[in-house]
Amino acid sequence: MKLIERETYLNKMINVIGTPDIKVITGVRRCGKSKLLDAFKAYVEKSIPDCNIIHINFNLPEYEHLLKYRALYDYINERYIEEKTNFVFIDEVQMCKDFEKAINGLHASEKYDIYITGANAFLLSSDLATLFTGRTFEIKVFPFSFGEYLKYFGYTDKYAAFDKYVLEGGMSGSYLYKDQEAKYDYIADVFNTLIVRDIRKKYKIRSPQLMDRIADFLMDNISNLSSARSITSALSGSDEKTTHTTVSNYLQYLCNAFAFYKVRRYDIKGKKYLSANDKYYLSDHTFRYAKLGTKNMDYGRILENIVAVELLRRGYEVYVGVLYKKEIDFVAIKRSEKIYIQVSDNISDAKTFEREVSPLLKINDAYPKTIIARTRHDEYQYEGVRIIDIANWLTE
Repeated sequence: MKLIERETYLNKMINVIGTPDIKVITGVRRCGKSKLLDAFKAYVEKSIPDCNIIHINFNLPEYEHLLKYRALYDYINERYIEEKTNFVFIDEVQMCKDFEKAINGLHASEKYDIYITGANAFLLSSDLATLFTGRTFEIKVFPFSFGEYLKYFGYTDKYAAFDKYVLEGGMSGSYLYKDQEAKYDYIADVFNTLIVRDIRKKYKIRSPQLMDRIADFLMDNISNLSSARSITSALSGSDEKTTHTTVSNYLQYLCNAFAFYKVRRYDIKGKKYLSANDKYYLSDHTFRYAKLGTKNMDYGRILENIVAVELLRRGYEVYVGVLYKKEIDFVAIKRSEKIYIQVSDNISDAKTFEREVSPLLKINDAYPKTIIARTRHDEYQYEGVRIIDIANWLTE
């Protein structure tokens, strides 16, 4: 398989070499966490001559004897070399029973620089502080961005390449298949076999059929406001009865595994977060095609999904803006930075452009305002609002 250097993530790892944190690489299944760890290992071997790397990959049968925490702990300690800089790399750490005991013990010894990957349902961002007694540093990995997609294939025509990216997405394992249906079969298998299997195992799901229906509902309603109660009501016609509490739990499980990202609403005028109704975006938009088909492409929603994930990839907190009963697609916040964003497939029609720009013009602060659309033109300004083609914005 062709590999590219994922510089953003690699640099994050390089910058924390030698810190006392437990480094935890998270992200949706098959997004490249193990390959990133391999790339980082190669960097360490090249750049730190006195390194001693203890690398365990629980996907490989030769490490089967380490599936209990004490065996793992002893194996690593036996390979410690005092006069060297000792690194511990562990892939799929959750396969070791009570792995956190081994990791906490190794961390407490202050002898190792520790990096781990694992199934997301077992290494939740919200649970890291509880799971590990030491401080953790999380490296959040996403499927390929559009920029990485260009780099992988060597495309130079961004506009034509973006049309392909809309169909093929960022699950790079699918790039090995030439037929589009074969690509979607692979992507569907990632979702069904890897993501949902992890969730069922972790939470002992009693109704996998209900979870499948909830996932399908969210995919079909990308960018629509949803709540546990509204989803429960929408599913009430099925044979299987459920409650909004169960639906709420299943929504959380899907987000825990990075299948979906939940985006809350933000009252721009009142400067407060709203608790009722959220939006859910797929970690990769092609999961929708693979599961539901491509008859209804709904490009506007797909572009919105792509922008939402890119904002998260760039480290923003992302919210849906509410202003005078009007909706702003995204309010993106990073420390003192704030950006208001509208996303549209096509703004060539005057009425569509007016619908997208008018909510932005009603915001009475000086933060940047942007419309991202498929214009295929250079960017321009309209009454202080930046208008930019999505392919250009994604590669800034």
